[in-house]
Amino acid sequence: MYRRPLLTTLRTLFINGNRAYRQLFNVNEKPQHTEEEVGAFTKLIEVMGFTGPLKYNKWKIKIAALRMYTCCVERVNYDEFFDKCSLPDTMNSWFLVAQLHIWMCMVRMRQEGREGKYMCRWLVHSMWEDVEQRSKIMGVDSSHRKEGMTSMTETFYAAIFGYDEGVLSDDCVLAAALWRNLFSKECEDPKQLELMVEYVRKQMQFIDALDGEDLMLSGEVKWRPLLEENAQSILKVATPTYNDTGL
Repeated sequence: MYRRPLLTTLRTLFINGNRAYRQLFNVNEKPQHTEEEVGAFTKLIEVMGFTGPLKYNKWKIKIAALRMYTCCVERVNYDEFFDKCSLPDTMNSWFLVAQLHIWMCMVRMRQEGREGKYMCRWLVHSMWEDVEQRSKIMGVDSSHRKEGMTSMTETFYAAIFGYDEGVLSDDCVLAAALWRNLFSKECEDPKQLELMVEYVRKQMQFIDALDGEDLMLSGEVKWRPLLEENAQSILKVATPTYNDTGL
């Protein structure tokens, strides 16, 4: 039940009222050209929590972030991860696998500058909204849900820091990050760690080859399989279309 898709709930995050709906579906497909250099005023308002001018329409980025999050939770074979990594079939295990894929998307989108960082913000926002809704469906009461969300938040940002360090370092550092975060320090099989290190490396190589503008406007990510014969090859994916009505 905790893996049931909640796209209807997530859609309401971005479509509030008829005016916002018209803005969403009547925006220009072409990016709004702005200067790359960020002025002092823009930096100031971003420090205060606001967003300066972006090359792409903000609603388009939000919808793409929702699509990207959906790819992280609907296009990943969680049962295979639970089996190959000996993880219990629980919501916490689902969250640990999901956050790994969300982190990989965040690493890729941060390469797209301010627009990519803005997309990361909504990607994480979608994740927390979904986690809370899944907890409600499972019947978790408000006090335990708040406690669980706090624990997951700490886990998430600790994992982000560890994975960032690991992907920039050698395989030993990445394996240590996976052992702490994905396996919760309970993995005793080195082959499982080796499998996940290889998976992250090939997945990051694959995502890095995707076109940045396509990702910003579509949010479409197709994942490499956990097990495959030729892990070093990069498969070319079809160019996505930007059809908001597909939601």
